[in-house]
Amino acid sequence: MRTITTTEELAAFCAAAKTAPYVTIDTEFLRERTYWSKLCLIQMALPGKDGDAVLVDPILGEDMSLEPLYDLFRHEATVKVFHAARQDLEIFFVEGGVFPVPLFDTQIAAMVCGFGEQVGYETLVRKIAKANLDKTSRFTDWSRRPLSTAQQDYALADVTHLRVIYEWLSAQLAKNGRAPWVAEELAVLTDPATYTIHPDDAWKRIKTRTNSGRFLAIVRELAKFRESWSQSQNVPRSRVMKDDALLELASTRPTTMEELGRSRLLLREGRKPEIADGILAAIQAGMAVRQEDLPKPDIQPDQPQINGALADLLRVLLKAKSEQLGVAPRLIAAASELDAIASGRRDVEALKGWRSEIFGDEALRLCKGEIALTAKGSEIRAIKI
Repeated sequence: MRTITTTEELAAFCAAAKTAPYVTIDTEFLRERTYWSKLCLIQMALPGKDGDAVLVDPILGEDMSLEPLYDLFRHEATVKVFHAARQDLEIFFVEGGVFPVPLFDTQIAAMVCGFGEQVGYETLVRKIAKANLDKTSRFTDWSRRPLSTAQQDYALADVTHLRVIYEWLSAQLAKNGRAPWVAEELAVLTDPATYTIHPDDAWKRIKTRTNSGRFLAIVRELAKFRESWSQSQNVPRSRVMKDDALLELASTRPTTMEELGRSRLLLREGRKPEIADGILAAIQAGMAVRQEDLPKPDIQPDQPQINGALADLLRVLLKAKSEQLGVAPRLIAAASELDAIASGRRDVEALKGWRSEIFGDEALRLCKGEIALTAKGSEIRAIKI
């Protein structure tokens, strides 16, 4: 196996990849001790059973530029194939500000081809490539060098089997006409907003049962400080403070170091002066927010507003459609979306794009009383009224 550690070697491989119809790509990284993922290894393979497969080692090649790879990403004549690409794409977007175009994600393609929700790579290798993976290196520390032969074999298997999987799924999409479904899902993966976390919006991800505007204002300021600090220092959010500690501080509202020291949930790292000062300043900022500027909770429709019988009918319709098409129900619509539709909301993903064509349009007709559901044996059908 070949390991690339120089810009010149990487440029030569990427030049060869530009002449190929596709290239399979995967990464190994660590994120336990940092905010941003630490890229440890890149694996790539060209088409064909005996096609060239390489490891690109940015740790051994610390002076290597990844610009040849980014140039390949921009080369539209070669499809860049990943499996469950989201975390890989985040790494390349953060480090290089680029997305691979065109992109193919075998996990998304497999879901629309009937392999269920969020199907794993190992499953596709077994069912499509008719092979088994050696899982002994799955939880390895990819930042340590040298890599063992077993580690290198494991890493390369993530792109060599991917060639067979891609070719099979690509052919299936051509047969079933669902390539546009995949394209819609990939649009989310290549949207910078998917990977851009603004500190001002960080509070919206924190689950709280309190609707007090003042409490939420303090939560907002604490979450903003935590996100900004974590990004600037490249440390995990939990190293600054965990969500439970953040909510505790929003409730107790300490104003001095002594009061902050009484926190039950704040870890030692959060008690360091540089972080503690930021916490106290955030609490003060939250307390100073004017009444008219207090954040408002995102209140979803209450359960009593949901038409329970209609929600049950929508579930039956979804099950019938998913069985008919061989697609996991969750891929088409979540249970919460069915409840939202039954309560009168129309701003859900299940009513947009390809989902509207196979389910959403009929779901709305069912809500309007334009169709009914009938059973014939084990088959559920929609009939016009």
